[in-house]
Amino acid sequence: MPRAPDHEKRLDLARRAVAILEREGIGLSTERLALALGVKRPTLLYHFPTVGDLVEAALVELLSQQAVYVIAEVERHTHPIDRLYAQLRAVHAFHDGREARLVFLTQAIAARGGARVPEILARGTEVFEAFRRAAADRVRAGILQGIVAPCDADALVVTVRALVDGLMFHKVTSPALALPPVHALVWERLLAPLKLEPRAALAPASASASASASASKSASKSASRGPRRRTKPSTKS
Repeated sequence: MPRAPDHEKRLDLARRAVAILEREGIGLSTERLALALGVKRPTLLYHFPTVGDLVEAALVELLSQQAVYVIAEVERHTHPIDRLYAQLRAVHAFHDGREARLVFLTQAIAARGGARVPEILARGTEVFEAFRRAAADRVRAGILQGIVAPCDADALVVTVRALVDGLMFHKVTSPALALPPVHALVWERLLAPLKLEPRAALAPASASASASASASKSASKSASRGPRRRTKPSTKS
């Protein structure tokens, strides 16, 4: 019975192989790749029958690590708008300085994934769709609670996702791009206006209650003093 591949050894091989492919090009033969890795070609093919399998393993590991990091950052917040902003910053922080690796892996999957490309893309879409629904539901709940300004929750979540992906790809083509000012603009112009604090949301009701209480108090004081005496008209000319 064939021995199951060692998981850690397989991942280490995938990481090193991807670094070589990123440097030498996705068209590198398995013979030359095995030579660069210091392993025999049959060993490489035992773990990864195709280059597509190798790239997929590396991409899945990278995205799994990203998910753990981003979820930990997002879960530090409870307000729906804060969570969206945390997602934007966390994804960029996780890939900071290595954005090209993710871009390379996604392009390599498209180039060498073969017949499995639709399946791989569908899995990625499924993961995002689950997150999108949960995030949009939180925004809708926040609107009902009065802590999020009325907006199209689905469009907001998709917009944030587009900013996450688009800015990361932009960093690859423009490495000197500074993201903090962009994040600040997104917060100040897009997200912050949608965030309502609980006290702010209750302010109109509180003000109304306060005015009502003040009016009642004034009426009570007037009643306790009895009817006001009418002032006689002045007889002075």
